[in-house]
Amino acid sequence: MSDSFRTIKEPIEDIIFKESGSKFINYAYPVDSEDDVEFYLSQLYEKWPDATHHCYAYIIGIDGKKFRANDDGEPGGSAGLPIYNQILSNEITNVLIVSVRYYGGTKLGIPGLVKAYKYAAQVVLEEAKIVEKFVTKRVKMVFSYDQQGIVERNVDRMEGEIIDKHFSDKCMFTISVRESKMDDFIRQFDEYYQMEIKIID
Repeated sequence: MSDSFRTIKEPIEDIIFKESGSKFINYAYPVDSEDDVEFYLSQLYEKWPDATHHCYAYIIGIDGKKFRANDDGEPGGSAGLPIYNQILSNEITNVLIVSVRYYGGTKLGIPGLVKAYKYAAQVVLEEAKIVEKFVTKRVKMVFSYDQQGIVERNVDRMEGEIIDKHFSDKCMFTISVRESKMDDFIRQFDEYYQMEIKIID
């Protein structure tokens, strides 16, 4: 299985359209966990507390097995599922799409709702930049000060990312490494430089 996936680069917010008097306010967020999903949903519930519906769908993970489609009171399958299907059709993951609806007095019917929520996901994704990312793991490395240059050069060469640095009697770096390169990364520092290295997630 490939360790690369497509997702959106950054949040897209407040993309609005109206249908038969109802207003749909649409959002897309890059997410890495269900905690991220809950964070963004809570923000939107707080921002639009009197909205008629907060319908959403998300997919997380390279295999797409972690997902949810929520109709939030709309007829079953008329809101969350059309949003979810747009995520699928764009072949992206680690994405949350939310459509906040203010009812305008005219019922859309189930076909109309499906069309509206499908369009909600389409318009917000049209504004998003799709990027390729990689599944990564983090390692913690401990080494002497005179080895810092070696570490930084090799992390850069293997397309890793230093995400935290701590200095005391020794250097301690937290580094994000592409999963498919992890074995080579560890072997390089453990065998050639005898550095202390540990996978932390």
